[in-house]
Amino acid sequence: MTRLKTGSRPGSIIVISAPSGAGKTTLVAGLLRSLPGLCFSVSHTTRQPRPGEHEGREYFFVSRRSFDGMVRRGEFAEWAEVHGHRYGTSWQALRRAQGDGKDVLLDIDVQGHRQVRSRLPEAVSIFVLPPSYQELERRLRRRHLDQPEEIERRLADARQEVRRWREYDFLIVNDALMPALGALRSIVIAARCRRLVQKDCAREIANSFGG
Repeated sequence: MTRLKTGSRPGSIIVISAPSGAGKTTLVAGLLRSLPGLCFSVSHTTRQPRPGEHEGREYFFVSRRSFDGMVRRGEFAEWAEVHGHRYGTSWQALRRAQGDGKDVLLDIDVQGHRQVRSRLPEAVSIFVLPPSYQELERRLRRRHLDQPEEIERRLADARQEVRRWREYDFLIVNDALMPALGALRSIVIAARCRRLVQKDCAREIANSFGG
C-alpha cells in the first residue's frame, strides 16, 4: 500500500502508448515541461544506448541476464519484449513517486499496458494514434533513424498495435502537435480530480462541516 506524506494525495499512474513514429516521445517531453507534479518513469531495458542517451535519464541499461533476474524476483510492474529488446517498469520507482504525491507517466507498449491494467486497475491509459498509416510511414522514413527493414518491422507492429485502441481510456490523434499536447494535458489534469484520488481531501473537507 502506498504511504502518503501528510496532506498529499496519491499520485496517479498515467499510461501512454503509441505505435513507433506517432509522436509520443515529443508529446511526453512537452507534457513534462508544461505540467508540474508529474514525473517520468524511467524503464529498464536490454537494448544498447542510442547516441545522446544517458543512463538513468532515458533508460536504465542492463544486461539480459540482469533483466531476467529482476523478472524472476517480481521486481517489475510490467515488462515486455519489443523489437527484440526487453523493457520493464520497476515497482520500486512507481511506489516511490506515488508516495511523494507525484503523478507517474509510463511510456509503455500495448503489452505493458495490459499488465498494468490488470495489476493497477486505477491507472489512466491513453493511446496516441497517427492520422493515418500513410502519415506514420512518412514520419518513420523522414526521421532517418532506422534501416528500411527496421521501418517495415515497425509498420507491421503498428498494424497490430492500432487494433488495440479499444483497450484504452482515452484516444488522441496526433495530427498537429499543440492540439494533441493540449488534449494530453487535459486528460492528466482531469485524472487528478478523480474521486478515488481526492477522496481523503474530500473527507477532510466534509468533516469540517460537522453534523
